[in-house]
Amino acid sequence: MAGLPIARPIPAGAAKRRRISDEALAGWISISPWLLGFVVFTGVPLLASLYFSFTKYDVIRSPEWVGLDNYRRLLTNDRLFPLALRNTFTYALMAVPLDVATSLGAALLLNQARRWQGVFRTIYYLPAITPAVATSYLFIWILNPNAGLLNRGLRFLHLPAPQWTVDPFWIKPTIVISQLWVLGGSMIILLAALKQVPAPLYEAAWLDGAGRWRRFKDVTLPMISGVLFFVATVGTINALQVFTQGYVMFDKNGGPEQSALFIVMYLYNRAFGTGTFQMGYAAAIAWILFVIVVAITVFQFRLSKRWVYYESGDER
Repeated sequence: MAGLPIARPIPAGAAKRRRISDEALAGWISISPWLLGFVVFTGVPLLASLYFSFTKYDVIRSPEWVGLDNYRRLLTNDRLFPLALRNTFTYALMAVPLDVATSLGAALLLNQARRWQGVFRTIYYLPAITPAVATSYLFIWILNPNAGLLNRGLRFLHLPAPQWTVDPFWIKPTIVISQLWVLGGSMIILLAALKQVPAPLYEAAWLDGAGRWRRFKDVTLPMISGVLFFVATVGTINALQVFTQGYVMFDKNGGPEQSALFIVMYLYNRAFGTGTFQMGYAAAIAWILFVIVVAITVFQFRLSKRWVYYESGDER
C-alpha cells in the first residue's frame, strides 16, 4: 500500500551477531555476582597487599613507604626466612609424590572393586571433609612417641619406635603421614580418570601379550597422565602453602629446632604472632611466595610437554 514502509529482511549475519550479543550479555549478567565478589574480596586486597609490601605498616599508623627494604631484609638479613623456605620445599618434595602415589593406588583398588564400590569410595573420602585441626589433633595422639597407637604397635612387633613429634628429623615426616590420610579428593579425581580409559585398549594390549604391569605402564599411565599432572600441580601449590598442620601439631615457632616452621607460618608470625603487626613485611613474604608458586607452576607446565599425553595428539 502507498505510504507504508517496506519491511526489509534482517541479514543473516546481523541476526547471528545480535543473538551472540544477547547471549554474551546474559552470560555477563550471570557471572556478575562472582565478578563483583572477586574484585571486592580478591582483586582489591591483592593490589593492596602489593602496595603494603613496599611499606612499613602496622595497621595502627598509616603506611610508610620504604621501597624495597622489606624484600632486601628478607633476602639478606632474615635468618628465619631461608629456614622457612627450606622446610617448606622439603615438605613439598616429600608430600606431593607420596600423595599422588597413594591416591593413585587407592583409585586403582577402587576401580577393581566389583561390589560395595560406593561404600568404599565414601569411606576413603571421609577424611577429606574432616577439619584439618581435628585431623592434626588425631595424629598428635596416634604419633605420640610414648603412648601413641603407632609406636605401641611398633614396640609390640619389636621394631624401632621413632620419636615422631620430638626428634627434628621426624617432624616433617610426621606431618606428611598426617596428610597422606587425607587422600580422598585426589583419589576421586583419579578414579574418574581411570573409568574413562577405553576398555579396547586393555584388550588390544592383552592380545599383544602385555602383562598387568605393561598394561598399567603403557596404557593406564599415558591415558590418565593429564589428570596426574593436574593432581600433582594442585598438590604442589597446596603443599607450598601448608599451615594448619604445623601450627596445630607443634607451635607457631615450628617445634623442635623449628623443623616445622613453614613459610606461611612465618608470614602469620610476622603479621600477628609478634604483637607488632608487621603487615608490610608479611605482605612482602606473601608476594615472594606467590612468585615462587608461579615459577614452579610454569616449570611444571613446561615439563609436562615431555610426559603428558592428550587424546587429540597435541602436546600442550
